[in-house]
Amino acid sequence: MAKLIALYKKPADAAAFNAYYFSTHLPIAKKISALRRYEVSAGPVATPHGDSMYHLAAILNFDSLSTIQQALNSPEGQATAADLANFAQAGVDLLIFESKDV
Repeated sequence: MAKLIALYKKPADAAAFNAYYFSTHLPIAKKISALRRYEVSAGPVATPHGDSMYHLAAILNFDSLSTIQQALNSPEGQATAADLANFAQAGVDLLIFESKDV
């Protein structure tokens, strides 16, 4: 299993961000082929010490890192990436990695 984690930084207008993310961006991103699971944070994204710089975390599951790379380079992946400019002005950090159960 491999994961792509998108950490969205706190926007100036959280309500507008959420409205756009869930009504427009999420449906675009869910069209990515080979996507196994898509989950998002519910409520504040915090650290063990309190508040964080992040507003929302999205965790996307794929079969492998190569599958993630193929997905990102697909037309659906490119459309998802292009859509970030429409709502994620505060920025987004992307992490990709293989995972295993221990």
